[in-house]
Amino acid sequence: MSKYQSFTREDHEGVAMVRFNHPPINLVDRTMVIDLLHLAKELENDSQTKVVIFRSDNQDFFLAHYDQGGQLDAPPMVLPPNSTSPLSGLLSRFSRLPQVTIGELRGRARGAGSEFLLALDMRFADRETAVLGQPEIGVGLFPGAGGTVRLTQMLGRGRALEVCLGGEDFDADTAERYGWINRALPGEQLSSFCEALAHRIVGFPASGIANTKAVVERVSRADDAALVDESQRFVADMHARETVDRVRWMLAQGGQTQGVMELELGDLLGRYPLPLNS
Repeated sequence: MSKYQSFTREDHEGVAMVRFNHPPINLVDRTMVIDLLHLAKELENDSQTKVVIFRSDNQDFFLAHYDQGGQLDAPPMVLPPNSTSPLSGLLSRFSRLPQVTIGELRGRARGAGSEFLLALDMRFADRETAVLGQPEIGVGLFPGAGGTVRLTQMLGRGRALEVCLGGEDFDADTAERYGWINRALPGEQLSSFCEALAHRIVGFPASGIANTKAVVERVSRADDAALVDESQRFVADMHARETVDRVRWMLAQGGQTQGVMELELGDLLGRYPLPLNS
């Protein structure tokens, strides 16, 4: 039995396979965050594992997004000055893991789900089913756990603004052209490709892997001051009246459950305040 509640981990010959399975839609909620904190600590102290592949057992959702509903009635978060949010700090830990990290995307990865993928070393997607999006603008927010910073680094200014201000869904082919993912592959080839790449990397000397990651990290590491500014702005607006109203509307339309609202979130958030059946 897995010691984690929201995913499982299996290890084989230097490769760890992490499979998200957190019904109904792999929401990034408190349970998921606690599990990811424990996994990060485990991997930071793991000298045997060279590569980690992340995939989902849910064909519709890789990771849905952050649990907005769980924050509505909680006291407003107060961040100490010059600090990032807990979720942003967690994703930065994943970006700095000693292992090579690979995201294998089938289904939807929006909001914090996309931000998780952005924190990994590489991302490969199912051409037929993968959907990426940063829909936070629909509730008056923006990607606040490293997403705005990393998207700008990877996609450039114009495309990052298109993603963050448009709030729409992107298919795998467009995400590949934009640099959001490494490659879009036919679904039947995706897992075998990721596994072959992982085992190829495992076969190389550990020193070469470590040095490559160290130099690439030095060149590409997200700016710490920008991450702090991003977190401070995001947390300050989480309990703004218009944001709370829009989140409550989303939940009333079936948000955070398996259904049309979540399947078509990038499009349907733009219909506020109309009911979906109007």
